[in-house]
Amino acid sequence: MDVKCIVAIVERGKADKIVEGAKKAGAKGATILYGRGTGQSEALRFFNLRIEASKEVILILSEVNKYKAIYDAIVDIGKLNEPGTGIIFTFMVSELTGLHHREQIKN
Repeated sequence: MDVKCIVAIVERGKADKIVEGAKKAGAKGATILYGRGTGQSEALRFFNLRIEASKEVILILSEVNKYKAIYDAIVDIGKLNEPGTGIIFTFMVSELTGLHHREQIKN
């Protein structure tokens, strides 16, 4: 099974709503990590702006043939096409252990 990892980095407090929409689009689950961006000091220095440094990082694994609907839902709900709302990217997963046990439990 070919698997893609979808990674979305959004403002803190927005991940739960985004993950809920991703699940409606076909995601089986997600992992949310908390992080801090490093671009804040540069933005403050040049633009005198206050940028929230706290971020939520959403990780979702999906079969390659099913990821696009999930990706599009995240972009739509997170408004990631608008500047300053976050970023999203994908990459192929080359090795994966630990998810197939769920199929065995169902059977």
